[in-house]
Order: sequence, then structure tokens, then C-alpha cells
Amino acid sequence: MITYIIIFILLLIAELLYFRIADKCNIIDKPNERSSHSTIVLRGGGIIFLIGVWIWSAFFGFQYPWFLVGLTLVAGISFVDDVHSLPDSVRLVAQFAAAAMAFYQLGILHWSMWWIILLALVVYVGATNVINFMDGINGITAGYSLVVLIPLALVNLTDTFVAQSLIVSTILASLVFCVFNFRPKGKAKCFAGDVGSIGIAFIMLFLLGHLIIRTGDITWLIFLLVYGVDGCLTIAHRIMLHENLGEAHRKHAYQIMANELKIGHVKVALLYMVIQLIISLGFIYSCPNTMLAHWVYLIGAFAVLAIAYILFMKKYYHLHEEYLISLKK
Repeated sequence: MITYIIIFILLLIAELLYFRIADKCNIIDKPNERSSHSTIVLRGGGIIFLIGVWIWSAFFGFQYPWFLVGLTLVAGISFVDDVHSLPDSVRLVAQFAAAAMAFYQLGILHWSMWWIILLALVVYVGATNVINFMDGINGITAGYSLVVLIPLALVNLTDTFVAQSLIVSTILASLVFCVFNFRPKGKAKCFAGDVGSIGIAFIMLFLLGHLIIRTGDITWLIFLLVYGVDGCLTIAHRIMLHENLGEAHRKHAYQIMANELKIGHVKVALLYMVIQLIISLGFIYSCPNTMLAHWVYLIGAFAVLAIAYILFMKKYYHLHEEYLISLKK
């Protein structure tokens, strides 16, 4: 417990030091017509997730060196992109290289299964970017990471698949970030930036990878279901609209809630957190521990969320279209 208190204090100090550096170097996020905020805010506060893993490694030994190198690579490239935009090709190469390092750490980088590994790499990088796309309002990245990490920690207590100290240290990093970001619109001290959203995505997927390999059960991805439904269905919607997926937008359900419906950022973030936590805890404690039951639960939860997403968009998406028309006037 004393070690965790020290880590939390170190993380808090590290975040405050970063704020001074970001302020001095003008690392800021300026709002535009696609933004869900209206004031200039420090960018890159999510670097605390990378710092948290380095501090954890220093305290508990460098147990996952390839994972740490991969995380440093992908978060480092993302930080550079936060400061000076990089080509998509550069970021994707870094993300696939980092994912390969995570797979090597997981012990699954085998040429004999090259087609499965290739597919898994695409899923890993794709999921990383979906989580990044979901970082658009105050509190949602740190809050959602907490409701993914806490169930992982609970499962790890009874069926150890990874060092518990890594999960706890990442939770502490998320709590530190919450102090400065889990605030109403216009009140956040900092935003995560790609370094934060990509970084925490890489960490959560690595932890889930350990759990999936340990149990041989891919349905544990249900811990990311709420983000997955909003992220993937919004991508599908944009493809239907023939949009460039690389361009900034605010078509996610959570963005329409925050922007068009004027629901507070904290309330929207809490809604996503509560729904995901209910689904995850139900999966852990209420769903029978069989493969069939797990798949039925996952498919059922996905169907409910997908229907809710579609109904929500049918009712409120026209408000976003009206907003887009107003930009052209």
C-alpha cells in the first residue's frame, strides 16, 4: 500500500511537471468546428499513462520489457503527432511495430500461425484507433479506462493472468488524469491527446491479450463493448456517407449527446462508464462460466447496444446534419 501511495504521488508530480513543460512549449489544443470544446486547453496530459508504466517497471522490475518498448514507441510517435502532425503512414507503421512487440511479449508471434497473427495485429491496431476516436469529451478516456481496468483487476484476483501491480499502477495513472480532466466542459486542465488515448488503449489491449491467452476465451473483449459499438458503428455510418475516415468529425453518439443535446461532458462520460461496468460485472459474476454462455451474453449485449445506438441516431442525428449545414452558411 505504501508503494502505491508513493507511485500516486510521483504520478501527480509528473503530471504537474508536464503541465509546466506543455505551457512553456505551447503544447495546446485549439478548438475548431469539429471540436466538442470551446477553449484552449493543454494537450498531451495522457502521457501520464506511459509514465505510469515506466514508474511501475522501476518499482516492480522490468517484467514486460518488449511491451514497455512497444508502448514507448507508439506513445512517443503519438506525442510527436500531437505537437506536429505526422503522416498516417508513419503512425500506422509505428502502431503495427509496437503491436508486434506486444505480441512477442505475449509469446504469440509464431510464423506457423502467420495468418492468425496478421489478423490479430490488424484487430489490435484497429481497436487501438477506435479507442483513440472515442476520446472527444472531458472525462471519457480516463473514466472508461477505469471501468475496464477495475474488472480486469477483479478477474486477476481469482485467476492471475498478469502482474496485478501493473493494473493497479495504471488505475492510479487514470485517477491522476481524472483529477485534471474529469470535469465539466470548459473546466478541464488538460486533454489526453493521442499520446494518452493511444497509450491507454495499448495498455488495456495488452492486459486483455494476457487474459484471452490465459483462458482461451476471446469473449473477454466484452470489457470494451460500449466503446466498440459506438466506435465501429460510427465508422460504418461514415463509410455509408462516403466520408474520409481520416478527417476529424463529431458523429459518435457520445458527441451528439454532448454537442447537439447539450448533455454535460461528465454526465455523458458517466453514462458510458456505468453501462460498461454493468455489462462487465454481469459477465464476471452473473454469466455462467462456459464458452456458450459467454458467447450468448456477448452477442445479446452487443445486440441491445447496437439497437440502442441505431434508435438514438434515427432520433437525433438530424440535429448534427443541421449543425453541418449551419457551418456552410
